[in-house]
Amino acid sequence: MGFDLSPLVVKRQLSLGDLTGRTLAVDANNMLYQFLALIRMRDGRPFTDSKGHTTSHLVGLLLRTTRLMADYSIRPVFVFDGRPPDLKMRTIRERRGQRERARREWEVAVSKADYSTAWSKATRMSSLTQAMQEDAKRVLQLLGIPVVQAPQEGEAQAAHMAARGHVWAANSRDYDSVLFGSPRLVRYMTISGQEFLPSKRTSRPLIPELIELQTLLDSLKLTREQLVDLAILVGTDFNEGIKGVGPKTALKLIREFGSLEALPERYTRPENIEQLREIFLKPLVTDEYRIQFRGLDEAGLREFLCIERDFSIERVDLAVNRMKEFYSREHSSLQTWIGKGSEEQ
Repeated sequence: MGFDLSPLVVKRQLSLGDLTGRTLAVDANNMLYQFLALIRMRDGRPFTDSKGHTTSHLVGLLLRTTRLMADYSIRPVFVFDGRPPDLKMRTIRERRGQRERARREWEVAVSKADYSTAWSKATRMSSLTQAMQEDAKRVLQLLGIPVVQAPQEGEAQAAHMAARGHVWAANSRDYDSVLFGSPRLVRYMTISGQEFLPSKRTSRPLIPELIELQTLLDSLKLTREQLVDLAILVGTDFNEGIKGVGPKTALKLIREFGSLEALPERYTRPENIEQLREIFLKPLVTDEYRIQFRGLDEAGLREFLCIERDFSIERVDLAVNRMKEFYSREHSSLQTWIGKGSEEQ
């Protein structure tokens, strides 16, 4: 889940139309987990093909991505996580334990035919395997959508691409992209406009929102380095934080004392402060990527999804037609730009 910035965040609501023509670096793993949590059968089991391969994430990826591109000319670049930093292993173990508990509770609910409870428990037990990620990459590449492999954290790589100006913003539901230095973060880039809340068994409306790093820092009267210190105080995926210190208290402390080192001794600071800071301020990223929409491989897409993963022809046809519309519009825009350039010469 990353660092919870919500009590302090300064955001601006958007419509999907506001993102027309924008190129966004998408936190791929974050998005695929969303699809795995929500695209399930009545009893909570994920959709699979006849060979047992999970396909829920591919359904969401295929249908939502192609609609965003066809209807809004949004240009997504999917950034996948690499090997997690060693400091994240505690969080990974905790999440694994949470999934195992949810699975046990799901099995009990299914045995009682309590499908409402089963579905809500199932949303918490999603696991994204390497094979599932490879399937997702294959679909994206067949659609002609750029895929970037991060050396470590996908959000760090997305932030790096945004900071270099190669994409307009990072896109994730987590706030960590801001800590990693993305000038802009877009959250809730969704078609349905709803989010299911398992604990309450209800949904809430979602509206796309934009967080701008400099606007946030100005409003909090902090530097980015101080914002990272604030996050470490509260707790991140890489450290537990100080018990009893939430975002508002952390903000007050950092404003008053300036840094973690200057805090009064009653606050037990992590011993590895510099290592934690470096995760956000000097993350492991790569410049070895290309942002190029290569065009649709229609035959390859049909072969993989319809033959290998049992997708219906109608569902794939819908995605194919959307991508043809997107690439046709892209080609027309390029020709118009070239034409104007020739006239100016």
